[in-house]
Amino acid sequence: MALADKVKEVFSKVLNIKPEEIKPDAKLYDNLGVDSTEMVEVCVAFKKTFGIDLKDNEIKKTNSFNEVVSILRSKGAKE
Repeated sequence: MALADKVKEVFSKVLNIKPEEIKPDAKLYDNLGVDSTEMVEVCVAFKKTFGIDLKDNEIKKTNSFNEVVSILRSKGAKE
């Protein structure tokens, strides 16, 4: 499974939305409606799912789904 698909699964579970609703250029706050509490849940889920060291503010600073995927890839998240 591609990294982007795994990331979609995490967002889907935390936000209770369908993976197909998450577009690559989706804005986290504007399009997906992510709030600060959900962002913390997403960060924790990424840490567990990918077994990577990720600071909470690294994902909070991002604006889009693609940026999240890039950050996770740079941290060593596997495809």
